[in-house]
Amino acid sequence: MAIFVLLGCSRGVDSKEAIRLGVIEHLSGRSGLDLKSMQVDVTSVSFRQNEADAVVSFRPKGVADASAGMQMQYTLEKKGDRWVVKGKRESGMSPHGGTQPAPPGGPALGGEMPPGHPPMGKSAPSGSGK
Repeated sequence: MAIFVLLGCSRGVDSKEAIRLGVIEHLSGRSGLDLKSMQVDVTSVSFRQNEADAVVSFRPKGVADASAGMQMQYTLEKKGDRWVVKGKRESGMSPHGGTQPAPPGGPALGGEMPPGHPPMGKSAPSGSGK
């Protein structure tokens, strides 16, 4: 019977709600951020032993349209029976839905260009002189 209780407790820790609480705890220490007026949802999470990667969406409460908010990607670490944010990365949402475009001059998928590839985003100098 004790084994089932332990298994049930660990499943509770490895849940979207536990991740959500860890993110809210992390953000509650930030001044100027009113979490009471925000809807915070974990849209996806992948667990790996004592770490988890989560995509968390934020939007004003009462607004059903997910594109009215933004998304952040968090890496969390399990510490005892709770999750603690290790790092974050903004994934953003455009006002029209979808993710933000890649920065100008960079490759579309965020990787590096092959060696010798000309710089992107700049036009080549003209040799005509006219």
